[in-house]
Amino acid sequence: MMNFVVKTLANAGALAVAIWLLENITLTGESTAKKAWTLLLVALVFGVVNFLVKPVVKILTLPLFVLTLGLFTLIVNALMLLLTSWLADKLDLSFHVEGFWTAVLGGLIISVVSWALNVVLPDGRD
Repeated sequence: MMNFVVKTLANAGALAVAIWLLENITLTGESTAKKAWTLLLVALVFGVVNFLVKPVVKILTLPLFVLTLGLFTLIVNALMLLLTSWLADKLDLSFHVEGFWTAVLGGLIISVVSWALNVVLPDGRD
């Protein structure tokens, strides 16, 4: 359970950095509290997408991973971010990613920041 909470918080932090750095990734709300709540919910959706959908996509596109020496991961991460944006819209969450190349850059930022946060945050296995 602790690991799930830590990963969700790391996702929220990584998403916040991407929103802050890229003008075409937006999160809106009337107040800071509303934005924080929306960010946590989007991080939860992002985590579920990465847990359920990403492994299936990786298996189905395995030859492309091998052919591109792993660079296809950037495309898969972008697609997961775009799927999260689409689901957020369906769930009436005010999070949006505008465009594929924004998603590629956003996915890269989120991957790096999430990795760094997971390194420094405790995961309950200590």
